[in-house]
Amino acid sequence: MTTSPGYDKYAFEPFAVTADLAVLTIRAGALHVLLVERGQEPYAGHWALPGGFVAPDESAETAARRELAEETGLSDVSGLHLEQLRTYSEPDRDPRMRVVTVAFAALLPDPPEPHAGSDAAQARWLPYDSLGPLAFDHDRILADAHERVGAKLEYSCLATAFCPPEFTLGELQQVYETVWGTELDRPNFRRKVLATPGFVEPVPGGAKLTGGRGKPAALYRTGDATALYPPLLRPTREGRSA
Repeated sequence: MTTSPGYDKYAFEPFAVTADLAVLTIRAGALHVLLVERGQEPYAGHWALPGGFVAPDESAETAARRELAEETGLSDVSGLHLEQLRTYSEPDRDPRMRVVTVAFAALLPDPPEPHAGSDAAQARWLPYDSLGPLAFDHDRILADAHERVGAKLEYSCLATAFCPPEFTLGELQQVYETVWGTELDRPNFRRKVLATPGFVEPVPGGAKLTGGRGKPAALYRTGDATALYPPLLRPTREGRSA
């Protein structure tokens, strides 16, 4: 890469760029987030989102995937849904120096157990609703990721990213209820899902025992739609909408 004549790259104070990941999943019917315990200062001993500095020869997304593998051992995550969330650039967000982070929201269905590596003391899936304060501004990043995922469930097929390749409508409904934190009316939810073109498609001959007394539940897989129309809206305070 060449620079323009007269340009002084030292005229501006340097700063670092990091990539952080808010990785969410559903375990035992509850929303969980992947966290690492920091093994170094600042915030040694505090829980934080996986992430780290972007190397000069890599993109932010490449760095995010590398840090995920190095800090948590999750290197083979073919089902990982990863999307850029936003950039956080407040001048005092890192006590070491000026650090701008590119944050990513990630979803993993049926994830393996993490194994700490790199500078992380440990890595664990922890329940979203029982977390204490996180290092840096990771509370804000995680809250923004949760809100992004909850909003995208309304108008996209993102909920199926939390599900196995073949799933029941009850399992799909559980995703919505877990992320939104509210119960949905089962017949109404089923009707709306099946009436949305391309949202899901039945697995021929597929059925799954659900533990009840009724007949096995039909199995579905992700359809070919990329957006939900009409959207599947979150319940309002006045009542249920799904």
